[in-house]
Amino acid sequence: MVNNSNKNRINLPRGTLDLTYQMNQVSGNHATYQLEDLLGFAQRINPKRAFLFVSKVLGRHIPIAPNTMRSAFTDLANLVPNDLPEPILVVGMAETAVGLSAGVHQALQSRYPNALLLNSTRHAQHNDDNSETLLTTFSEDHSHASQHLIYQSANQATQEQLLASKTLIMVDDEASTGNTCVNVVTALRNAGLSQLKQVHLTTLVDWSLGQADTDDTIAQRLPNIDFHRHHLLSGAWQWTDAPNPEPITMPSVDTTDAGSRSLGNTGNWGRFPTLDSTDGFDRYLARFKTAFTSFSGQTQFNKEQLPQRILVLGSNEFVWLPFLLAEWLEGQVQGSETTAIVNFSALTRSPIALGGAITNMLSFSDNYGLGMTNFVYNVEPSEWDLIVLCVETSADSVDEMWQGLDNVLVVGSDIKAI
Repeated sequence: MVNNSNKNRINLPRGTLDLTYQMNQVSGNHATYQLEDLLGFAQRINPKRAFLFVSKVLGRHIPIAPNTMRSAFTDLANLVPNDLPEPILVVGMAETAVGLSAGVHQALQSRYPNALLLNSTRHAQHNDDNSETLLTTFSEDHSHASQHLIYQSANQATQEQLLASKTLIMVDDEASTGNTCVNVVTALRNAGLSQLKQVHLTTLVDWSLGQADTDDTIAQRLPNIDFHRHHLLSGAWQWTDAPNPEPITMPSVDTTDAGSRSLGNTGNWGRFPTLDSTDGFDRYLARFKTAFTSFSGQTQFNKEQLPQRILVLGSNEFVWLPFLLAEWLEGQVQGSETTAIVNFSALTRSPIALGGAITNMLSFSDNYGLGMTNFVYNVEPSEWDLIVLCVETSADSVDEMWQGLDNVLVVGSDIKAI
């Protein structure tokens, strides 16, 4: 039994979600995150799982201030203990947690400056010299897009450090059974990371509360590994189907193809092992300044010309550099006598039904040339003076819906900074 816990019931069209949860005090911070601080709830368009925990601190489905995201990144990183065996590898889960993992990794580097960051991806990478070699693959069984790719480094020293990793910090927005973590660790060990001693599953919310046998099962599946969990909130859920729920058809989004649109050079922010997730940001910021200068009819960038209400949108897995851009813009408008705001969110391939935490949905063709539908949630374009749409493909790759809005500035990989 779980003691000293809170309870909540969420009614959704396809059933009822009953929650039991506890808040966790962040190390060095007397504050705790309440359920309503971290989560809303919605219905997935997915036959594997009918409900979705909609994060309020990820900047993925709900636009939020970059400083709110940064606080969550740092608070989560602070839960990771000191004196972990090194080398350390931080792994983030595409697509939802690639920004979260980079933020946790960046915060951890104050204690572990040599920690590597490596995100999974669903976008196949290609290089003329064949240096971008796949390290391994794994499956996220409950996801709308289950297959993940993990790439190795073309740099020999970085690759040697990766293979010598003793501690794995796996970052995700939420966890339940730990099956995905086991799949990741097993795949990495089979790919040559044979020296792993500790695994730290680090999530905003962990839904294994009260399930002692879950970690026993993980221990059996990961022999000779010390397994630990860290989270801002823990709980357990129980789902009850509604009688005769309406059948659903999930859009086709489960692909790891490269797409017909080339990925531009945006640096290495974690698709390949890296020590520095900010690689490429200076160039991307310069691209934004060039694009905004032309967009606003200026001869040079002037922050005084920034509008009052700015929304920065990342796209799919390309969210970390756009987040850093949003954070930079937030710094530019702070301290002014106006009530200027900057929020961040992202385009996604994740299909979610309207209702609950999802009040608005726009759908359009993806910018990668995969022929799939993408979405953005809780964004009404007319409510923003400026929407900065950040893509890792060329600016003309975005759907004509975006190109037809006069308050949308597309910052693509083809923009030449001046």
